[in-house]
Amino acid sequence: MKQPDRLSVLKTYKLFVGGKFPRSESGRVYEVTDSKGNWLANAPLSSRKDARDAVVAARKAFGGWSGATAYNRGQILYRVAEMLEGRREQFAAEVADAEGLSKSKAAAQVDAAIDRWVWYAGWSDKVAQIAGAANPVAGPFFNLSTPEPTGVVAVIAPQESSFLGLVSVIAPAIVTGNTVVVVASENAPLPALSLGEVLATSDLPGGVVNILSGRTAELSGPLAAHQDVNAIDLAGAFGDAQLATALETAAADNLKRVLRPQPVDWSAEPDTTRLLTFLETKTVWHPMGV
Repeated sequence: MKQPDRLSVLKTYKLFVGGKFPRSESGRVYEVTDSKGNWLANAPLSSRKDARDAVVAARKAFGGWSGATAYNRGQILYRVAEMLEGRREQFAAEVADAEGLSKSKAAAQVDAAIDRWVWYAGWSDKVAQIAGAANPVAGPFFNLSTPEPTGVVAVIAPQESSFLGLVSVIAPAIVTGNTVVVVASENAPLPALSLGEVLATSDLPGGVVNILSGRTAELSGPLAAHQDVNAIDLAGAFGDAQLATALETAAADNLKRVLRPQPVDWSAEPDTTRLLTFLETKTVWHPMGV
């Protein structure tokens, strides 16, 4: 007996803000195509209002997330890796479409991204050992320097590496207690939007990671100028010197910490550079009691 034809159930992609999945407040969408120009989906075209809402959500989540134990943050990042492992085929297909890769190469990118979550999870309770110190001082005092998160970090995700690069800029920022607002790759946002679905089911508190899709230049400007954003990672502005300069200028208004765009091989083994970039050092003096 011939099976009846079924209507295609197309996936509706949404933003990820404050642990929820809103559409853009403007109601706008834009077409996302694969590397050959074939239509894949309509992605939300975020507005400046969406960016401001994401900053509010990130700031609200910062106190709880930065106050959580390092062990707890590490466990949550490891849970993200677990959830991604279960959806490996879906992400491999999305990365293959987004970046024009073969199935095997896309799967390798996804595997590397999963491993990267695990790698950074392991650093959660160890970063204080390399970023902190007991300082020798003259006098009967303990003098201790300890790392603390910078705050709300705006992340302009890499344009070409839609998933591995994305994970490589999100994980090191949040494992140390920061919260982030991410502008996904403009031409390949679907893996980032799907990542939001994983984060929502991985014990990560709402607002720790907020993911926007849309025009990079339209969203990054308001984030760079926002007075409640403490730092910005310009990874996705690499290759656009004019945009990078404009964002650095806007960020200077409230002395944001800026990670300038630079060439990065996202498939290379990770290091602690991004892990340490968005940390502040607090130094405490305490009398010895002698």
